[in-house]
Amino acid sequence: MNETGFLAAMLAGLLGGVHCVGMCGGIVSALSLGIDARARARLRWRLQLGYNLGRLVSYALAGAIAGGIGLLLARSQGGFEAQWLLYLFAATMTLLMGLYLGGWLNLLRRVESAGGALWRRIEPLGRRFLPVRSFSQALALGLVWGWLPCGLVYSMLIWSLSAGDAWHGALLMLGFGLGTLPNLLLMGAVATRMRAFTHRAWVRHLAGALVVMLALSMFWQALV
Repeated sequence: MNETGFLAAMLAGLLGGVHCVGMCGGIVSALSLGIDARARARLRWRLQLGYNLGRLVSYALAGAIAGGIGLLLARSQGGFEAQWLLYLFAATMTLLMGLYLGGWLNLLRRVESAGGALWRRIEPLGRRFLPVRSFSQALALGLVWGWLPCGLVYSMLIWSLSAGDAWHGALLMLGFGLGTLPNLLLMGAVATRMRAFTHRAWVRHLAGALVVMLALSMFWQALV
């Protein structure tokens, strides 16, 4: 994975933030529950930073696992050709991600549903850290919630399969996670307005169209 791939992953995360607000917005908003009003303003940003740091660590770990699996597949199935096919698969998933964001095709919803069985086993762990009153609790909650079933995350994991190795797979997912930060940090500050903004049709259509363009550029790089 080169620098362009890392920046593209960040862009996908930034544009996909429209979806992230819907998936994780409730969790981010709940970080201040159980804290008295005077301490809430002082701790809010620390808790959000802890939660998102944990989430990024989980993303990077998942990316490393996917990248390692991709390397093993490439070595066992013909090297460059297998990696090229994985990249085409990643471009296809990115295209589906754009169509999903734009509200034009919801196939990724089924992908999210497929991860529900695993999530039902993990989710109770996160509840142990609620209500969140410290940075360490927020960090632990983020580590758990980083495995929340999400079509966008799963699409990026498919992309990580083609990254070449565990290290680059981790970097790709880290780039994606960093791209989601502005939306989720802003969500914590202006939750109601942000949620209303991201539910506007033109916002979703614009984000979806830009991710579709990103997918088309991936197809172009793979086929030219």
